[in-house]
Amino acid sequence: MPRSRTLSPHARTILAVLLDAGCQWSHGYELVRLAGVKSGTLYPLLIRLEAQGYLEAEWQPPTEGGRPPRHAYRLTASGVQLARANPPEPAVGPAPHRGRATI
Repeated sequence: MPRSRTLSPHARTILAVLLDAGCQWSHGYELVRLAGVKSGTLYPLLIRLEAQGYLEAEWQPPTEGGRPPRHAYRLTASGVQLARANPPEPAVGPAPHRGRATI
């Protein structure tokens, strides 16, 4: 599916985390933690990427009794291509101090 807009830094980071996971399923909480984004940012991106065919999603049964099912995500073949073509941008840190060192 052709894209006409560039991906946001958050989308690039989420795609990179999913790319690192390979064919394993990733849950939302795990993606929040690994990508460093808030759930209000993550879930709309996941919904959009799934609708565009870059992700597949499934409900997985709980691993412990009394827990709800969890939605899990992984990249499709086109999602892998998108992630590889759009790596995260390098983090920009503070400018190095160029003044004289004081002792």
